[in-house]
Amino acid sequence: MATYFGILGVTDVRRNGVLLDMGHAVQRRVLAALLVEADRTVSADALVDRVWQDTTVTNGRTKLYGYVSRLRQLLAAEGIALARERGGYRLAVDPMLVDVHRFRNLVGLARRADADEQAEALWGEALGLWRGVAFAGFDTPWFNAQRDLLDGERLAAQLELVDVRLRLAQHDRLVSELLALAAVHPLDERVAGQLMLALYRCGRQAEALEGYERARRRLAEELGVDPGTELRRLHARILAADPELAVVGVGAPPSAAKQADGDGRAGEAGEVVSLANTKGRQLAPRLLPADLALFVGREDELNDVNRLFDGGAPSPVTLLVTGPAGVGKTAFAVRAGHRLASRFPGGQLHADLRGFGDEPAEPFTVLGTFLRALGTSGGSVPAELLDRIHLYRTLLAQRRVLVVLDNAADAAQVRDLMPSGEHCATLITSRTTLAEVNGRRVTLGVLNSSMGLALLREMLGPERTDAEPDSARSIVETCGGLPLAVWVAGARLAARPHWPLAKVARALADGQRKLDELTVGHIAVRASLGLTYQGMAPVTQHALQLLTLLPRPDFAAWTLAALLDVGLSEAESVLDDLVEVHLVQTEPVGVTGSRYQLHDLIRLFAREHADQSLSYEDCTAALDRLLGASLHLTDLAADTLSVDFQGTSQKHLASWYLAQADTDHLLTDPLAWFGEERQFLIGVTEQALDRAETAPAVGLATALTAFFQVGSHFDDWARLQNRALKAALSRGDEHSASKVHRCLGELTTILDRYQEALHHFEQALLLAEGHGPTYRASATAGLAYVHRLLGQYERAVLHFKEAVDLARSAGNVNCLVYATNGLGVIDLEQGRVEAAVARFTECLRASQVSGYLPGEAQALRCLGQSHRARGAYQSAADAYRQAATISEHLGDRLTATHATCWLGDVLVRLGEHDEGRRLLARSLWAYREYGNLWGEAATLYALAEAQLAVGRPALARRRAEAAIRVWRHIGSRRWLAIGLDTLAKAHAMAGDHDAALRIREEATSSKGR
Repeated sequence: MATYFGILGVTDVRRNGVLLDMGHAVQRRVLAALLVEADRTVSADALVDRVWQDTTVTNGRTKLYGYVSRLRQLLAAEGIALARERGGYRLAVDPMLVDVHRFRNLVGLARRADADEQAEALWGEALGLWRGVAFAGFDTPWFNAQRDLLDGERLAAQLELVDVRLRLAQHDRLVSELLALAAVHPLDERVAGQLMLALYRCGRQAEALEGYERARRRLAEELGVDPGTELRRLHARILAADPELAVVGVGAPPSAAKQADGDGRAGEAGEVVSLANTKGRQLAPRLLPADLALFVGREDELNDVNRLFDGGAPSPVTLLVTGPAGVGKTAFAVRAGHRLASRFPGGQLHADLRGFGDEPAEPFTVLGTFLRALGTSGGSVPAELLDRIHLYRTLLAQRRVLVVLDNAADAAQVRDLMPSGEHCATLITSRTTLAEVNGRRVTLGVLNSSMGLALLREMLGPERTDAEPDSARSIVETCGGLPLAVWVAGARLAARPHWPLAKVARALADGQRKLDELTVGHIAVRASLGLTYQGMAPVTQHALQLLTLLPRPDFAAWTLAALLDVGLSEAESVLDDLVEVHLVQTEPVGVTGSRYQLHDLIRLFAREHADQSLSYEDCTAALDRLLGASLHLTDLAADTLSVDFQGTSQKHLASWYLAQADTDHLLTDPLAWFGEERQFLIGVTEQALDRAETAPAVGLATALTAFFQVGSHFDDWARLQNRALKAALSRGDEHSASKVHRCLGELTTILDRYQEALHHFEQALLLAEGHGPTYRASATAGLAYVHRLLGQYERAVLHFKEAVDLARSAGNVNCLVYATNGLGVIDLEQGRVEAAVARFTECLRASQVSGYLPGEAQALRCLGQSHRARGAYQSAADAYRQAATISEHLGDRLTATHATCWLGDVLVRLGEHDEGRRLLARSLWAYREYGNLWGEAATLYALAEAQLAVGRPALARRRAEAAIRVWRHIGSRRWLAIGLDTLAKAHAMAGDHDAALRIREEATSSKGR
């Protein structure tokens, strides 16, 4: 005989009926955790988490190794292997030898049984495997969650067995069992309905009605809701002594009770019978479910619905209410239906089409229900679908009736149910967009935080909610505003008044448990999403799983193209399918056409399926393609901008990239593309660093430099590249570290942190040895620029000249222009104006030939400075305006501000004082926004000169003193001397000649140092 394993009770192992000793409780917990995944690998971290509650337990892995080793010895004696595999452990046992897997297998067989007698035997065998509470004696969060899950499966099996026995006319023996179940599950409407039906069939109609009232009061008191549609319908049928509630024939197959009879009427649990004939008068059907006691928000949408019918709007009207699972479409339709009811005196028809369930409602059956509700006697309901459609439309032709079709799968399911009468209206809800149906559309999104809190407050009462406002807010935020999720969380708390809100808030904050926590009774967010998921094509399911790998919930279509290894148009087609069923949200944006988003709960749901379906290799390959596409697109976009003087491509590091046509489509406006993708690209880089893909991750981080610089995203620049530098150094990747040091040198130069900048450029040079002249050229040019800013001209000239030679040998035009321009600035600052002009003109010509726009803007700014030094202020103004135009075209606000600042200065010198001061004031605020100290000081200096030009020495003095403080802090001797000269002129103009003389002496001393 085989060895059998049990976890549906005390965890044990038996061979030939003899109990085997599997060690103490902790060792048996390890065994149980492995049995739940029989013959599947469980990671060591997962086992530690299951057995000891978390992966940080002291010596958790060490303890686990010991228990696994002892279990392996015990099981080996029974011929069972406990194998160590990549990533964890696998208990190589046939799942059918484990009671929980056998139970689930029998449940599946019972549901597919051909006859009730066979189903009863299978259900009985399945439930007979239970020996008590699952995982008895084990108390960790994971085992508790598994126990709750299995308890739910056990209850479902018990109730399905009751259904079978009711069909087999065993109602007399079920009453006591159902009374016990109702006591344990007083809020379960299915139990209440089964008990009512059993009592009614036993001739105890009054007790059945009392059972309904008891359930109704309990639901109202504890959850604040009314009984559901099915329970209310059963109550109405018992009140009417409906003969169709008689016992179904013994031995019929399970599906027989659900099949339509000859005139289309459902069997034992069918639709509500029409009460149409009362004293010979036809009553208007009122099939809408009761209006909801709990309903918040959606006032704007409800008002839009009302306006459709104001002023005698032409009919028929079709209203389509769409949105994702759990967003509240049914609740909205019921509320809207009741608000509109008075406009439709001919009645209201309602059907739950169960479009995403296992058994969607057939139009044939729904038409039978509607026809009987409209007064057609059972024998007069046509037997053919087409005849039913014709009769239905004829009856509605002269009536004003509202038809509510809830939870439709597609257009085909509703087409025959839509009235054609000019006075009728149809309200349809669906998880799909129902693009083939014409009508007014209302798309429901998630609730905002205030509406979510209002719903929770309605369920729990203001006192309880307001007592824990932070926890209440956390619950709503963690539910992502999804009404079903908020309702489920609230229902759990309402049923447990002793629970603090913080308990549920903490449980929901655990991403691994969130979907488990969002379950109450038979209502679960996971199950609701699952119905949509099951109806999707395999490729769409696969795409949804892959989307969970993305570092952010919002994304563009090209990212799915990379994950799926397909072209952009194919990815967009798959996304259209996901949008159609509202599992992915979309909104139009400028460059990529559409941007998509996964709701947090849908992401968790998809992650569960991904964990079951995607292998480690699948995930790694998909993420490598995503990283490659991100790197390739970013590098191409940066090349188009030509902003970074480094001038080195990173495309060779990309392992996957889109076709050129797709790339050209995406990068028509590179700067706008980056604006939409910035946070996503940062996330991809960080994700790659987490996966130790250092070289391509560093390549992407450095490719982003141009965009960080243009957009002044200095915080992102510093945080991402410092992390990339740490990763490169820790892995000994000197080449990658050299690239990051060079980029960080540029950043710290812009931020006026010159000593840090010198360190980064020197390290970049040191680590670039042996990697060719390209990286050495850009690092040397950066080093030279910092020395120039510090007034260390000899060192600056030496490094600039070396950078020119290196850039020429590497063919790096960007760096060549940058270094040549640097030499020209030194010429200008040392009074060699003509030599400077020659260098700047050379840079301008080279930049224009190569299309290097930032080099062209820089050369024009420097030519402007040369004209200013000559006193040719109009020529200077023209050059500054051209430079500002180019920088603004590039989206580079910082370099545009450089040009605008000096344009303001020369306009003042040209006598255009108001416009000049306006531009200078604007530049000052821009520099302060960027945190650019050098630019701030230069603008303060120019403002001081402007005040002197209009005879305001006091204001000039204050501006000059502020500039001098900045230049002292930065350590720029040349500009400190210039600022001191201006301050001396201000004192002299104010008549304080002694102070002026003293300050001029300091200025001379500063120049000499």
